[in-house]
Amino acid sequence: MPSSMKHPHRAMAVLALVLLPVGAVAALTTANQSDGAQLCEIKVTPVASMVRLDALVHADKHVGGTYTFHVEKVGDGGSSTINQSGDFDAVDGHTAILGSVSLDSKGAKYKATLNVVIRDRSFTCTKQIGAD
Repeated sequence: MPSSMKHPHRAMAVLALVLLPVGAVAALTTANQSDGAQLCEIKVTPVASMVRLDALVHADKHVGGTYTFHVEKVGDGGSSTINQSGDFDAVDGHTAILGSVSLDSKGAKYKATLNVVIRDRSFTCTKQIGAD
């Protein structure tokens, strides 16, 4: 009779120790799939001499929370700061537009920050656009 069969509890303990790290890695991978980099996005769309910045949430399941969208512009025509915030409710499998800003893009620099809070977790996305 093999030694592992003589001590079935020891064999189960060894098997559990071998499989535990595999399960932990799988759980972390699944949890990270909906983290900030894939959950929130600041989409930049050039339109003529303007640029449009959209604050987006990509939902793989139904989620709700709050957001703040902060955009700073510095350029030849001066500077401006735009703040948008509110509650959101995103439907699974869809992208929700939380806020949108259109600004002159000629000779300007922008820094946009999107903060999303879902339950007790916070996610941040940033986008910087340099001068022409």
